[in-house]
Amino acid sequence: MSQVSDNIENKVDKDWFALYTRSRSEFKAAEQLQSIGIQHYLPVVVKWKKWSDRKKKILEPILKGYIFILADEKERKLSLEQYSVVRCVFDNGRPAKIPEWQIDNLKRMLSRESDISIQEGLMPGVKVKIREGPFEGIIGVVHESDNGKTIAVSIDLLRRSVIAHLPKESIFEVVKEL
Repeated sequence: MSQVSDNIENKVDKDWFALYTRSRSEFKAAEQLQSIGIQHYLPVVVKWKKWSDRKKKILEPILKGYIFILADEKERKLSLEQYSVVRCVFDNGRPAKIPEWQIDNLKRMLSRESDISIQEGLMPGVKVKIREGPFEGIIGVVHESDNGKTIAVSIDLLRRSVIAHLPKESIFEVVKEL
């Protein structure tokens, strides 16, 4: 599940960037970016939240403190003027561009019904592409766990991985490099 702005424009000279948001302000940042016409992606999952008197389904960002934008340099700077946005993620002194295939992998993984968790830090393992099964076409890193194999789809720059349990019917092949 995810929230993606529906501002579909020509992607010429636009790149994906990760923005830090204020604490617990990911949805507010999405609203502000939507209001100024910046195409964004806020990956979310549905969780059951329990209070003392009730239980309720809520949408929760899976990468707390981050939102992604597809923008040119002018739009990137405009997005930084929004109250809920703190700053852009930088790499080697420049705004870090996230490869589109990593965003696509994240979107595809979240579109499947599965038990998903977040793992901080890049985990060692073999990079694979799922050939058959519910996660077909997703590229990630396979890990062993107590209850079988899992796949981690990473946003390398953020040092975060989204992990889903692989069904037994999944068939995968080793990927060299993208």
